[in-house]
Amino acid sequence: MKVDVRDNNVEQALRALKKKLQREGVFREMKERRAYEKPSERRVREKQDAIRRTRKAARKQAQREGLLPAPKKAVRPGR
Repeated sequence: MKVDVRDNNVEQALRALKKKLQREGVFREMKERRAYEKPSERRVREKQDAIRRTRKAARKQAQREGLLPAPKKAVRPGR
């Protein structure tokens, strides 16, 4: 993974690196690997993750088809 530092702005480069690591799931994987996870617990977690992904995909599909209202966009102050 590579992040360019422009104009000696290390803070901005660090933010970009953290964002890339977050998108890649590195932090989540580090958290999962902190302690041993029994195979039975792993299967349960993976099954729950699969159910969550399936429900999210179904919800998004229903929103695209107009069966569910689209989520309201958050208004951010200062933008």
